[in-house]
Amino acid sequence: MIPMLDRLKDRIDIREVPFSLPGSRLTLYGYPQQSSIYLRLAERLVNFFPGIESYTNRPPFLEEMTFLDGDQNPLDFQVTTHPHVLEFLTRLGIFRLLFRDEQTLCIQVPSAVQAGIRLRMQSQGWQSDQTGGWITSYRNLQYATNGKVFTNQLTTGKENLTLAFILESSPDCSILLSIGEERKDSFDFSTHQASLNAARATWQAWFDQVPQVAEKYQPTYAYAWWVLLNNMLSPRGNIKYTVLAPSKKNYVGIWLWDNALHAVALRHLDPQLARDQIRAFLALQQADGMLPDAIFDDGIVIELDHPVRARVTKPPVLAWAALKIHAVDPDLEFFKEIYEPLVRWNRWWFRENDTDRDGYIQYNHPFSSGLDDNPTWDYGMPVESPDINTYLYIQMQALAHMAGALGKKEESESWLARSELLLDTMIQNAWDEERGYFEAIHEHNPIPILTPLNLFPLWTADLPESIKRRLLAHLTNPQEFYGDLMLPTVARCDPAFDADRMWRGPLWANINYFFIEALLKNGEIDLARDLRDQTLALIMRNPGIYEYYHAVTGKPGTNSAPAYGWTAAVFIDLAIQASKEIQVPS
Repeated sequence: MIPMLDRLKDRIDIREVPFSLPGSRLTLYGYPQQSSIYLRLAERLVNFFPGIESYTNRPPFLEEMTFLDGDQNPLDFQVTTHPHVLEFLTRLGIFRLLFRDEQTLCIQVPSAVQAGIRLRMQSQGWQSDQTGGWITSYRNLQYATNGKVFTNQLTTGKENLTLAFILESSPDCSILLSIGEERKDSFDFSTHQASLNAARATWQAWFDQVPQVAEKYQPTYAYAWWVLLNNMLSPRGNIKYTVLAPSKKNYVGIWLWDNALHAVALRHLDPQLARDQIRAFLALQQADGMLPDAIFDDGIVIELDHPVRARVTKPPVLAWAALKIHAVDPDLEFFKEIYEPLVRWNRWWFRENDTDRDGYIQYNHPFSSGLDDNPTWDYGMPVESPDINTYLYIQMQALAHMAGALGKKEESESWLARSELLLDTMIQNAWDEERGYFEAIHEHNPIPILTPLNLFPLWTADLPESIKRRLLAHLTNPQEFYGDLMLPTVARCDPAFDADRMWRGPLWANINYFFIEALLKNGEIDLARDLRDQTLALIMRNPGIYEYYHAVTGKPGTNSAPAYGWTAAVFIDLAIQASKEIQVPS
């Protein structure tokens, strides 16, 4: 079997996705049609750039890194990418770029040449020494070499500075760049081969632990694991545990339901790391029981002012994810740790999200659904929606399981009774016999939009047979949801359907995953297998792994984030499921 690292040679397109290191906040990219690269920080830095979304428009920290010859002429290159190293072939030889640690980059310079780098960045100051120097900015850059310095020259412009740093290179000559808040006392210069071996070993240690899957899934499976691990962030500030961001490029920080899905995949690799995805949010639980929507180093998101001002969270799927982890690696101590915080969160939903006190729970902010711009919310907020009530049913069933495992028999029975009561309330308040699905409701009026949200109660696997059959009829209707590309996030026949606009039509792996589980729970094995195989095929048909997909072409959506975490996580878990049917040899 081909090793994962070898499968990933040239799979990482740095013009689109970041070259990084598990845990690091440094991310490197290549400019299209240019022989230069740039570096972004996977940090929001709201103390320097006010506004929790300002990072999306912030210029790169290093706006340019270009390889130079001794006369400061730029060197054109061809790049070969690996998870652990970038190799830039120039007329002077190969420059290699790799990580030494989370904040230190190593540039290996070809031997016996005059060569170096040009850096362009914003700065408040510069000082040099015999081996390099120090550039002051909102994060500081320290640079040094073990070679003979030929040029260490700074040019100041209106908005940034340009540094030319050129060496008389000898064997094993390198330039180290350290980016962070603190200054290193010294640098350790290893041989080129030792540094390469160490960088490779970091990735190999992760890849050695992943389960095998069938050969047809292997190329995308390897890339999916790279996506997850490349998005890893080490603890800092409000992030109390090692976590996986949805995307170091597009979504800096962590989001609640993304973490739950990341945990579902991580349980196959490192159950403790999977549990930490849940702990990271429970660590920031609010006094009233609410959990944040998102967490980043220097802040949390618990309220937004657009498109309405309201407190914001994400669907309650942490208990569900905890059971997934427990299924492969039982740990009652973890249940003891998380049970009461999850009880408080469940209580918050029923106390703070039911204005009319009818027991049918609402979203007060559309982003709390996770389906931010779905047309269900176009009619105003709050919305009593079938999906949040289904999530709460699933959560209370999970709490019943936890309570039973912890010897809390009466609490377990109470959770089961409460979940059944909620299901009865859903049927009484939201079932539309004429349309054959559950209504989303705003100000006591049904919302005339058909989306998968209207079919979510299928996941309970406890509906009357007549209702179940009506929901399945919608799900399997090719005019609405079924087909070679599924499931659209708005029914194809609905006037609001837009095949390319985020949650208004495109295909999302997480929604498919929930419905695959719903079908399995209802005994619809063939339908579940079909949706699973279509989901795997959708992800495999594209060279990368994306946030969402065009509902007609199956290509990445126009604004879809590449190297997206939960799509990778869903692919991993579904590929493992499918491979068990194929009987992968050990």
